[in-house]
Amino acid sequence: MTIHQLHGTAVLVCDLDGDPVSGTSDALQLIGDAAAESAGWVAVPVTRWHQDFFRLRTGLAGEVLQKFVQYRVGIAVVGDVSRWVEESSALRDFVRECDRGSQIWFVADLAELGERLAARS
Repeated sequence: MTIHQLHGTAVLVCDLDGDPVSGTSDALQLIGDAAAESAGWVAVPVTRWHQDFFRLRTGLAGEVLQKFVQYRVGIAVVGDVSRWVEESSALRDFVRECDRGSQIWFVADLAELGERLAARS
């Protein structure tokens, strides 16, 4: 993991490779890592999310993302989610609603995350 400064916001960026985020304990670990680095956001590549994250009926997305909301740490899912969005209208709606908010975003890359952070400043 590395810290990136994106438009004045410290973002903890997870590596592409590594164990998948597959539960609340993983979320809490990332939140703790972000706090240790004074990061207000965590960026997790699509490749690091357990496949069940993209199947809303499993409850994994809600469970994990609620921890970020609870601790007031922004979370960005970074990468192409079109494969899952095409398979699920519920996920498509979920992504759209998250992207309208200010704490959970689905972005194509770090450049898009930076643009979104800049726009809210």
